[in-house]
Formats: sequence, structure tokens, C-alpha cells
Amino acid sequence: MKPVFLALACSVASPLAAAADRLDDLFAQLQDPETENWSGVESEIWQEWSRSGSPAMDLLLQRGREAMEAGELEAAVDHLTALTDHAPDFAEGWNARATAFYQEGELGLAVADIERTLALNPRHFGALSGFGMILEELGHVAQALDVYHAALAIHPHQPNVEEAIERIKRELGEQDI
Repeated sequence: MKPVFLALACSVASPLAAAADRLDDLFAQLQDPETENWSGVESEIWQEWSRSGSPAMDLLLQRGREAMEAGELEAAVDHLTALTDHAPDFAEGWNARATAFYQEGELGLAVADIERTLALNPRHFGALSGFGMILEELGHVAQALDVYHAALAIHPHQPNVEEAIERIKRELGEQDI
């Protein structure tokens, strides 16, 4: 490989490797039972996940999220669809669109985007939690319980997921011994 190409390859790979290493460190902190500031670590993970590597794609994500917050779900889906079209390997674009679809009541579309999110980012505890919610809403509580447990295995400090697990266990008549 010629030196120019090697330097270019290293300059592109270095930020990606650094981001992956940073995420690995953050997930290790999240798993540590001694971590008291787990919500700060979680926020840092979400920040890392929200960086596509392209200012234009980050802007589409931001606009989609802002539209969701404003209750403008059609606009949110439009922004996030543009994002997934132009950055199909950016997991957070799919996850954000899954959230918009869920808010629209389009559960099938939400599940399809969650599947894509998890294919790209298997540690996406937010997508797993959302999938658990959808399964529970559809009455598939045993499957929801499995998905919630998977989310908790990745991120053990999720009070809403812990509550959902306890609620389902009560519903199924299970008790911890």
C-alpha cells in the first residue's frame, strides 16, 4: 500500500477505532456495580451513538428528534427516513425512526427498524427496551420478559426495565426465591 493511501486509511480508521474503544470503556463502566454515576455513563453512550460521522446526517437526526418532541411525527419520519436512506449503517437513525413509528402506532414498522438497529448495534439497550415494550403491548409477555432480561444484561441500571420485569413476573405468577 502506498504511504498516502496508508495515511488516509489510518486517518479514517482512527476516529472509528477510538469511538469503539470509548464505547467499550463506557459499557465496562456501566456493567461495574460500583459505578454510581451510571446515568452519566448512559448519557455518554447515547452521545456516542448519536454521532454518525457526518454533520449533515447528525443534523437529520437532530431534526427528526426535534420533530418527535414537538409531536410532528410525520415530519420526524420524513427526516429519519432521509437519514436511513443516506446513512444505512448508522444504527441510531434506525432506532430514532423506530421510536417515531412507535409513537405513530406503526408497531410493525417500528419492529422492523428495531431489528435493523440491533443488527447494526447489538448492544443497543434502548432498542431492546423498546422491543420489549412492543412485545408486551402485543400480549407476548414471555417474549417481552426475555427481551427485557437481554436489555438488563447490557445495561443493568434501567429502573423502567426492572419494573417491567417485575410486572411481567407478577402477571405470569413467577416469584423470585
